[in-house]
Amino acid sequence: MIKAEELHAHLLDSRIAGEVATPREDNLSKYARFARRDPWVLLGLDPEGEWTQDDVLALMARRAGVSPDRNHRQGQDTIDPQLTIDALDAVAVVVARTAERGGSVLMGTGHPGQLIGFHSALGDALEAAGCAVLTPAHGRDFLMHSVHGERSCSLDYVQRVGVVRVYEGAPPSGVSPSAAVPAEGGAAARGELSDPVHTHSPQPVRIALAALAEAGQPRPDLLLGDHGWACGAGRLGVTSIGLADSNDPGVFVAEAEGMVAAAVPLDDGVRPDCYELLSAYVLQQAGMSR
Repeated sequence: MIKAEELHAHLLDSRIAGEVATPREDNLSKYARFARRDPWVLLGLDPEGEWTQDDVLALMARRAGVSPDRNHRQGQDTIDPQLTIDALDAVAVVVARTAERGGSVLMGTGHPGQLIGFHSALGDALEAAGCAVLTPAHGRDFLMHSVHGERSCSLDYVQRVGVVRVYEGAPPSGVSPSAAVPAEGGAAARGELSDPVHTHSPQPVRIALAALAEAGQPRPDLLLGDHGWACGAGRLGVTSIGLADSNDPGVFVAEAEGMVAAAVPLDDGVRPDCYELLSAYVLQQAGMSR
């Protein structure tokens, strides 16, 4: 039995919450960029509200526990561990509801080095409860647009959690990067695929959802993810759960506007094993512990 007090202490000890590694300067920069509708910070959203920088800061203070002080501009920022626990309780409700009706589940992460285990633990438990875990567009090649320009990528699944791998190496001589990317797989000539990469892009989830539609299959009943996976799916009407750092305001705005069912505030860059207690707590609260 995982008690809330135990989880609270773990969040502080691991620095998943409390005083986190994300600098205040980065938080404020991302809030300002979100207010300017910077596409690299929107995570696939088209917000309905105005969302000034002050509005975003106020939201993040309420939902993540960052300092509400506009004059606090440098140093460390905080995430309130109780808000993290409250959000995990909300996740448990959604997970339990999905399990009860035997719904389908899609998972994806932009933080493959840290969050695959959290998502896959929930996915495995949902499958054991009779849910289908989906892996659409596995191996689909695409051009991902980022602040670094176009990158030739492939959609992959690790422990059935969607991730992005990048083709390392130049395209064949005389072929432009765009022309080198076929609609389907088979682009080995472009080089070796990298390990799964960090990304905020909503493109992977859009590709996965499009593949389901192309196959005449319904959209998933639940999306477990973060970054563009959560916001991109939520923007298209899929019930979504999103883990989010204090510098990812898009997930919290999506929750505030009804596009994400639960946004969980946490530092998304600590050791992967540190998230095991969180997924175990969610499954316990959902009545799905093994």
